[in-house]
Amino acid sequence: MSLEKKLAKLICEYSLSLRKGDILLIRAETVSEPLIKEIYAKTLETGAYPVLRLAFSGQQSVFYKHAEKDQLEFIPQSVWADTHNVTASIYIDATDNTKQLTGADKSKIAAYAKSYAKVREVLMDREQKGEFRWSLCPYPTAAMAQDAEMSLDEYTEFVYRACRLHEDDPVAAWRSVDEYQQKITGLLNGTKELRIVGNKTDITFNVDGRKWINCNGHHNMPDGEVFTSPVEDGVNGSIYFDVPTSYMGVEAGGITLKIEKGKIMEAHAEKGNDFLQSVLETDEGSRFIGEIAFGLNESITKPTKNILFDEKIGRTIHMAVGASYPEAGGKNKSGIHWDMIKAMEDGKAYLDGRLVFENGKFTGM
Repeated sequence: MSLEKKLAKLICEYSLSLRKGDILLIRAETVSEPLIKEIYAKTLETGAYPVLRLAFSGQQSVFYKHAEKDQLEFIPQSVWADTHNVTASIYIDATDNTKQLTGADKSKIAAYAKSYAKVREVLMDREQKGEFRWSLCPYPTAAMAQDAEMSLDEYTEFVYRACRLHEDDPVAAWRSVDEYQQKITGLLNGTKELRIVGNKTDITFNVDGRKWINCNGHHNMPDGEVFTSPVEDGVNGSIYFDVPTSYMGVEAGGITLKIEKGKIMEAHAEKGNDFLQSVLETDEGSRFIGEIAFGLNESITKPTKNILFDEKIGRTIHMAVGASYPEAGGKNKSGIHWDMIKAMEDGKAYLDGRLVFENGKFTGM
């Protein structure tokens, strides 16, 4: 069975639990057509209704080059219709130009993100009510392989293994991941304070009353993380992110944040500093912390400059600035959610003063 067929089957049957009568929104760039076809076919076989929203190559670059203020704030009625009516959504992460936004006006990107915060709020509310499910998966392209410093064949194999498609039964494999990570969330839930110590880092998070979530392949594919949203005014200290990431198509790395009572007071990036500063000024919530998480996918061992994979790298933690997750108890609202990653091979994590994580692993698991 081809990668496209196996991935479509895994997404529809496991990630989304697609069923007859569902309305599935498929969003993708046309470069991922082989996978679009397989998901479209699987949706119809299930008795669900596929709705396509496709983008052409370079569409984002064209939009930010020419869009004026009113166009950045405009939300089409078709988007609102999708937002209120679809019961499931899949976004295929694939592009033939990962750098198309490098030269884009960063203030325009921020303004657009702020406008669409309203859409995200409605979808989050519907998800909380059990009316909406979503998932995101990759499709390997030459541009993405180049970012990862691999050949297309090597990158395709990387994607294949990260999604556990090489297993005889990928669904069973992800159920095994779910079981292991459930033990970790069992350890984390009910605690009050998380402290992370490492290279240029000493930071504490108040997680009292917040829920740790087991990311087991239902929302993201590949997956492999546990996360929560810390108490909004309960983050204090400094943290250094040594793994380069790409956000909105712009690469940044070597990010240092100093945080007091949940708010980023100082920020600097060794690469992409101007972009970092502009993103942090997006709205009132963009300087607060929306997520703290542990990356647990041991099949992902190096950064690829794609956050879908990089935030899951085994032996890492990541923290997001901006919007938090209501399902974890988060209350911070923002038009951004930027995951920043830190390697933890030499780091440690303490729960209520007790060492629970060192050398990139949870102890006693």
